[in-house]
Amino acid sequence: MRTLVVVSFLATCAYAQSPLVKILSDELERNFTALKQKADPVPYFLGYEITDQESDVILASRGSLDGQNHNHDRILDTTIRAGTPKFDNYRRVPGDRPRFTLATRIALDDNPEAIRKTLWLTTDRVYRGVAQRLIRIKADEKLRSAATDGSDDFSSEQPQTSFSAPSKLKFNASEWGARLRKVSTEMSKYPGAINSNVAVEAQRIMTTVVTSEGTRVESGRLFARVMITARGKATDGMDLASLETFETGDPSTLPKDAEILAAVERAGKNLTDLLHAPPADPFVGPAILSGRAAGVFFHEIFGHRIEGHRQKDETEGQTFTKSVGKPVLPTFLSVIFDPTRAEYNGIALNGTYQYDDEGVKARRIVAVDNGILKAFLMSRSPIEGFPNSNGHGRRSPGNEVVSRQSNLIVESTNKVTDAELRKMLIEEVKKQNKPYGLYFDQVTGGYTTTASRGLQAFTVIPLVVYRVFADGRPDELIRGADIVGTPLASFEKIMATSDKMDVFNGICGAESGNVPVSAVAPALLVSTIEIQRKERSQDRPPYLSRPSAEGQK
Repeated sequence: MRTLVVVSFLATCAYAQSPLVKILSDELERNFTALKQKADPVPYFLGYEITDQESDVILASRGSLDGQNHNHDRILDTTIRAGTPKFDNYRRVPGDRPRFTLATRIALDDNPEAIRKTLWLTTDRVYRGVAQRLIRIKADEKLRSAATDGSDDFSSEQPQTSFSAPSKLKFNASEWGARLRKVSTEMSKYPGAINSNVAVEAQRIMTTVVTSEGTRVESGRLFARVMITARGKATDGMDLASLETFETGDPSTLPKDAEILAAVERAGKNLTDLLHAPPADPFVGPAILSGRAAGVFFHEIFGHRIEGHRQKDETEGQTFTKSVGKPVLPTFLSVIFDPTRAEYNGIALNGTYQYDDEGVKARRIVAVDNGILKAFLMSRSPIEGFPNSNGHGRRSPGNEVVSRQSNLIVESTNKVTDAELRKMLIEEVKKQNKPYGLYFDQVTGGYTTTASRGLQAFTVIPLVVYRVFADGRPDELIRGADIVGTPLASFEKIMATSDKMDVFNGICGAESGNVPVSAVAPALLVSTIEIQRKERSQDRPPYLSRPSAEGQK
């Protein structure tokens, strides 16, 4: 199951390689030479990736700090391939997903002795797992029928050399603690907010990749965000939430207090309105998805299904494996994945990077051109018709690389104004003789199932949804509506888009861990969408009244 949640950003400068590169390179050469001389089976590839993560997180609620943490660590991931690029230890077999690396902490200081010892021990441990699996799958392969996709297991790529680094992380924890105490008190005005908080996070990530092929890459990014969350419980037990976020590539450009306070008020008011709104009923009919909702919609129903590794995995549903060169979307829609783009209309994009986690240079990919599928997202795991990576091999530390999404951008040639899109919705409501249509304003994420053994379905989780009536009545806020459906049927229902684009920044969870992504899309008009009512909790709101701000009398 793949999940997407809301959460940004590239600010780098060129510089000479760090001492870490030489330490890694020297030990890689020593270990690789020794393994080739002594080991059986013989490895043909060795790669090290170091992820240097530094972050500050502060959490406040109702005028007090609930948590404050500074963290800095370095994580080592080790990749060893034995056999040949045609058939190696990463060969996928049904019911068995290869995994060799584990998140291994190394010294924060560029201390050669400490780092080399960790590399030596980790390389030895990883190689033992590599050798065992290669021997086993070679024996198993003789008992299995031929794979549908007979592509090689590893692609040949041009080695890369590039050295850049994000600026140093500058974050005044004391100042931000005082600010969050102040702004978090505003949520006390909203009695329905049982749990609420305001959080700030600032992070610097630096990755260093060295391989036996000659790749030497250092790159990274800064990001910062403020997140306001208000949670409450309706009288029937339904859990509800409201969310506001700000994201930027530099902590110094986060919003001032006045803007954060306004967002706290929006979150509190939205939650209050939701608590008094009627619950959604199961419904099938026309709807508009806001740009952010449409971005999540495409991420879930389309993006995951064109990740390259799913096309050769026999346990996957392979929705689009045989669809290259064929129509998969309406002719007025194109879909691009562009990790090289740092912002869209001034908004920083979360899925931005210079090099992927295999040291392959990031590049812009047109996945769908005027409705026609053109390409898949590729790591260095080839598939039929796509023998090379296009810079989408990604992972979080401790996971194996697979192909993943970056910055998804939906473009349309059938664009109308927001007012015209709403008019078209009302006309469709009348045409279908429905009691109302729906407008999905805010979403928090979604998830999808791509495995062949399960239903090829998706869910998008909205926060703010309105009923739109054809007779001119005001829109009605409803609560607890989840968008559900199957991908192929959903694509056919898209009628038109707005002429404005919006950005959803999030964190996507899948096989290779949590990676930052973005989705940029216009609002969509769909002729048919299905919603189901959100599951209700068995709990009820608190029996006791909320403590007063003045304290107990």
